[in-house]
Amino acid sequence: MKQQPLSELRTSYKARIDELGLLLIEAFHYLALFVIGASVAWSAITAFVGMITIGHATIGDILLLFIYLELGAMVGIYFQTNVMPVRSLIFIAITALSRMLIADIQTHHTAGMEVLLISGSILLLGLSTLVIGKPADKP
Repeated sequence: MKQQPLSELRTSYKARIDELGLLLIEAFHYLALFVIGASVAWSAITAFVGMITIGHATIGDILLLFIYLELGAMVGIYFQTNVMPVRSLIFIAITALSRMLIADIQTHHTAGMEVLLISGSILLLGLSTLVIGKPADKP
């Protein structure tokens, strides 16, 4: 007869501990998102101040700001929906590779094998966005 109340007590404690665990996970999740968002904003501001200090911005600098913009948007989307926007990651990768391609051409002024490999990578990433498709509209 005593096992029945003990079993109910155990179930009650387990439910409370599970709720506490979920609360801690959610708190860590939001804290991590705020840290990531603040780091992106800090990096973007630092890059922008560096451009102002130099007195001009290169195309690579502008593409870097686009990367920061996409990272910030990705954090915002993830914050609102709890879904990782894979398309955003692909767009960030395309922008980063474009920046790398432009920097390589500006530095070497030649079209070597690296240009072909980076261009092929950009093409594959672009095709992957077609395979993933558009995100579903919310009702």
